[in-house]
Amino acid sequence: MAQKFHLAIIGVGLIGGSFGLAMKASFGDDIYITGLCRSQQSMDNAVSCGAVDSASPDVEKVVKDADVVYLSTPVLQIVPMTKKILPYLKSGAVVTDAGSTKEYLWNELSRLLPKDIYYVSGHPMTGKEKSGVTAADKNLFRHKCYVVLEETTAPKDVYDKVVDLFRRTGARLTTLDAKKHDRCASLISHVPHVTAAALVNILGLYDDDMNAVMKLAGGGFKDTTRIASSNSDMWADICMTNGALISKHLRELKKIIGDIADAVDAHDRQAVYDYFAAAKKRRDAILDYTEPYFDI
Repeated sequence: MAQKFHLAIIGVGLIGGSFGLAMKASFGDDIYITGLCRSQQSMDNAVSCGAVDSASPDVEKVVKDADVVYLSTPVLQIVPMTKKILPYLKSGAVVTDAGSTKEYLWNELSRLLPKDIYYVSGHPMTGKEKSGVTAADKNLFRHKCYVVLEETTAPKDVYDKVVDLFRRTGARLTTLDAKKHDRCASLISHVPHVTAAALVNILGLYDDDMNAVMKLAGGGFKDTTRIASSNSDMWADICMTNGALISKHLRELKKIIGDIADAVDAHDRQAVYDYFAAAKKRRDAILDYTEPYFDI
């Protein structure tokens, strides 16, 4: 009997669990998935929902004999975790990750991994405001962008096999180098998350009005702040590992907001109108372009 493909998932939460479910849906009985979880409850949830076949807090038990190891912890945990699993990886194994910042991970892992352990990095541009494996969904990646990094230590045939795993999630693949990924992800994902949190945190300045504010909260508040409910550990790590670009773009955003505040103070209706009109035109164009390819 042919040996099953062995996938090990490190961090069976929303992303790792969803990847496991997608792989199970694609491979069926031809894949065996092990998962590393910290608590008994997480292990039970990961197995019961079908994201993994077995779960353990024992690193060696999870990654031993794995063909591919999928790292889906917060970014700052990925390098220390790679050091932990490294002694137990077989020759020819592939390490991949779902980290949201790529240049930091490439610089670290490409130096850390030996020549017979390959690194193929990716980033699924998807998620939910809920975290944990109980929120996992086999269709989480479907019609979403999955970035595959150009930088790799793997030979082409190995690289292509890992890319095929990403493709099996139903995602739309795109290829970028690490620097461009981090620059673009800061603009389209990281800064919006920081800004959504700011829109919620500003309410803390007006505690006396909170009862009235909550009565006014409607769809606009929910839509613009949904991602503020995302995992705090994950987003703190993203800011630490893509900090220069995020801070640069936040300062540019600060100037834009300052300029519109000045226009409002000056009662310059035309400037305010132009501000909203330009935003609508750009947003509509982006959605028209992306709609045939991605669900956003």
